[in-house]
Amino acid sequence: MSMNGLDLFELVPALYRLKDAQLAQSQVLLTTLEQSRLATLQGMTTLTPEEQAELDELLAKAARGPLQSLLMIIQEQLAVMGADLDQLYDDQFIETCAQWVIPYIGDLIDYRAVKGIAPSVASPRAEVAHTISFRRRKGTVPVMEQLARDLTGWPAHAVEFFKLLMDSQYMNHIRLYNHYSPDLRHWKPGLQMDSGFDRTAHSVDVRRIASGRGRYNIQNIGIFLWSLHAYRLTKSPAVAVSPQCFRFSPLGQDIPLFNNPRPQGATITALAEPVNVPDRLKRRVLCNDLTGGAGVAYHGESNSLAIYLDGQLLNPYEIRVCNLAGADGSWNNLPAADNLYKVAVDPELGRLALPPGATGSRVQATFYYGFNADMGGGEYPRSSTLLVQDDAHVVKFPDTSGTLGYTTLEGAVEYAIAQFKPGEEAVAVEIIDSQIYTQTGSPAIAIDIPAHCTLELRAAERARATVVLGAEISVTGAASSVFALNGLVVSSGATPSSPSPATLLHIPLARKDGSDNLLSQLQLTHTTLVPGWALNPDGTPVHGDMPALIAEAVGLRVLVQKSILGAIRCTEFVTANISDSIVDATIRTNTAYSALDGESGGGPLTMTGCTVIGKLHATLLDLISDTLFWAGLATGDTWRAALIADRKQEGCVRFSYLPPNSITPRRFECVEQGPGVPQPLFFSLRYGDPAYAKLLTFTDDAVRRGADDGGEMGAFHFVLAPLRETDLMVRLQEYIPAGLEFGLIYEN
Repeated sequence: MSMNGLDLFELVPALYRLKDAQLAQSQVLLTTLEQSRLATLQGMTTLTPEEQAELDELLAKAARGPLQSLLMIIQEQLAVMGADLDQLYDDQFIETCAQWVIPYIGDLIDYRAVKGIAPSVASPRAEVAHTISFRRRKGTVPVMEQLARDLTGWPAHAVEFFKLLMDSQYMNHIRLYNHYSPDLRHWKPGLQMDSGFDRTAHSVDVRRIASGRGRYNIQNIGIFLWSLHAYRLTKSPAVAVSPQCFRFSPLGQDIPLFNNPRPQGATITALAEPVNVPDRLKRRVLCNDLTGGAGVAYHGESNSLAIYLDGQLLNPYEIRVCNLAGADGSWNNLPAADNLYKVAVDPELGRLALPPGATGSRVQATFYYGFNADMGGGEYPRSSTLLVQDDAHVVKFPDTSGTLGYTTLEGAVEYAIAQFKPGEEAVAVEIIDSQIYTQTGSPAIAIDIPAHCTLELRAAERARATVVLGAEISVTGAASSVFALNGLVVSSGATPSSPSPATLLHIPLARKDGSDNLLSQLQLTHTTLVPGWALNPDGTPVHGDMPALIAEAVGLRVLVQKSILGAIRCTEFVTANISDSIVDATIRTNTAYSALDGESGGGPLTMTGCTVIGKLHATLLDLISDTLFWAGLATGDTWRAALIADRKQEGCVRFSYLPPNSITPRRFECVEQGPGVPQPLFFSLRYGDPAYAKLLTFTDDAVRRGADDGGEMGAFHFVLAPLRETDLMVRLQEYIPAGLEFGLIYEN
């Protein structure tokens, strides 16, 4: 019998137990209060489980003699000792040990601690356990690939470059796949050349791989990383260019389609293949895949691309892959009338074409696009950011029941406002799919929120709706009212005019009846107000100098999180707090933030982990941290500097990149642009590109590791990419074979 199950009193001879019971009966062992409580409980007809337990305890105490009570105390201490001995045994194993033991087991196996940015390495217990497991495979390529994947959170592929060297082979160990020159009759070697899946032979490269320059040498191992993610759009309507031509992007620009990576499992036993990484989908790859019919890897609702005509999913044999390049109106390789295929697709340009006989069909597609992080809305998890959690207060749009009486988004908003009851309440209008909704009228959506109420206009979890405005969204409210946008992409098909539309989202000074607009708070979370309002087919902004948000209401607080916005105009009586977001005036000489006139100081501003493209003038920079300003003055510009704070005695700017001659309050650990000073190097500054606002990996560490925690400055600071790299480099040092050297190579 274990100590936990031991009953010492039962081991005492029966004679002594009987005498102890007689002694208990002859004495009153309960206090006066306990006797009163016992009588009360015995007189009750119905007892709760807690009351029943209390009754049992009082009865046991009343019948328990002094010997039994003494042995119970001794038994409790034996139980504590037994539990301690059991835990001592459990502490020998990482799976069951106490939390305080984990560092000691880690020290015994020489575990090297990392920051644990990626979710898979966030648990120290799991990491020490994995280290024990990885030691059994130490020095093998699969374990290095798994380390790269787990420590960065990105798909990875490890390559031994000595296998790709052109050399005279040893006749007793011939590598039949290693040819001095590639077979030019096959398309794969050329398409994969210089990528992580290159199989062609190369001449030796004597530069060090650790420097990021060399690759093909005997001692080199390359760790290829895909840091862009593939994001899904489900049954999104293709945007018509003509009756025959369409684009996948809801905003109507050319975009590359991405592969939805297949998981390799918790433990990597086979090295990654192209289907396992989120890379751009190539024409030849997709074309070759579609010939597989039922065995395709890229086509299908659960794979990378699915196309629907009039609601029906096309099978692989009905899709033709071709190059649809060319100016609108004269695309190449458009299907002819006698074409055997139902649709032609160009995954590299994100274009789609129908044969002449199929024009008029409703075209939808489920596909994946590339981006760097969860920002600006998408079919990624964001339920924790939704304000209204009670489904009873959520108005669904479209109305699938057909009984609520609204057919437009504006009608759904009006219906939701009518649901408000006196007092404080919150109601949400939730768009349930990833469709495109066009709003006409002036304003396109007029919202007036009652006092002490919150209205949230959002996309549902796992949805990303696109709202195309014919005018502007106008929001007003009574005292203590709140308006929130979450998960939407808002663009405009209108032409700017005065007085309206002047922006995408407008918070005017007064309500429709002439009274003051008392809206207290505007929240933008995982939202995109498209910079430049809309995009041309080549991705350039249509109205690059127009603001996306105008805020005039006195006392309004604007809160922005993980969003992408065009330029902002707000009065000095509006305060803005922006974090983990991009404010994009489309070019660095346009105005990104200012008062309504585009030059005077806008309201007090707080920014944390943001990228600002364009000039900024605020009355007060309350706190600027980990922020990257990419701004400059045009020839003949009237601005004194590209970044201006009117009040320099208050506020702080820290760990940020600033334009030349910036006028700011006190600074700490900032980098100001100038001759010989490091500057940010971007993949792209055009909204809609997969690597939009992403820093190149060879950006100087003063910027790329210049944030307060060693991460990069700018909107993607929360990704902590440099710290993920550091974790990987620390851990790979332990597992790489002796005498070899590794390097990190970004594929996208």
